[in-house]
Amino acid sequence: MTWILETSPSFSFVFLRLGLAVTFFLHSTQQIFGWHGGRGLKAHLANWRDRQGIPTPIGALGLFIEFFGSLALLTGFLTRPFALGLALFIGIAMFKSHVQHGFFLARRPGEHSGIEYTLALFLMAAALLVGGGGALSVDGLLSR
Repeated sequence: MTWILETSPSFSFVFLRLGLAVTFFLHSTQQIFGWHGGRGLKAHLANWRDRQGIPTPIGALGLFIEFFGSLALLTGFLTRPFALGLALFIGIAMFKSHVQHGFFLARRPGEHSGIEYTLALFLMAAALLVGGGGALSVDGLLSR
């Protein structure tokens, strides 16, 4: 069980962790609370159910992982389990919503985006899954 908390003392993981935490926090609050021009929880879950075939409980679990995972990554607490959850979440989004639109993010107005951005988020989460929270993390303090 200690492998969950063990972490490299590298500061490079801190930048990955904080960048991913801020990105997923802003994204999840847009989806859950309707902040930043988002639709809110009910509309978002209905959209996933109707357009992607994602059952509401699974969608709610994904939003839970996205929101609380961002808070966990901010502090570096349980980095690996939440990085796994976020990697699965964004990996599913990549294949269900983006892969059919190609690779590139930059498209013409009104067109959907490809996997460029979601792939970067997926790889950031995968790096944290492998490397842990890095320096300045609660995981690092608990593993000593």
